[in-house]
Amino acid sequence: MRPVLEAARTIAAGKTLVMGVLNATPDSFYGPSTVGSASAAHARAEAFIADGADIIDIGGESSRPGSEPVTADEEQARVYPIIDALRGLGAIVSVDTWRADTARGAVSRGAVMINDITALRGDPEMA
Repeated sequence: MRPVLEAARTIAAGKTLVMGVLNATPDSFYGPSTVGSASAAHARAEAFIADGADIIDIGGESSRPGSEPVTADEEQARVYPIIDALRGLGAIVSVDTWRADTARGAVSRGAVMINDITALRGDPEMA
């Protein structure tokens, strides 16, 4: 499956980029970043882009201290609809996941970056 998001922007060396964060988790470390639906995520992403964001990062599992892990199915159910909702906005889409299966699905939907906070140590298949 080919990616369906058109990343109208490219990442150039030497340029500082701004990332807007959308957390599709009810227990995010930063409450104002939480979005409860794909339509809310789309509206927030539009605002981020209007304010100069180059990258929209989507997370489906909280990494705050003491948070409870979620299953891969739950993470994907949170993240994939948001990726789908961001089609056509022109931002680079990043997905915050440590799971290879979630990353593969995200890329197949059009994400062009994976933000793995485990530095490839959480899932041996990620690299």
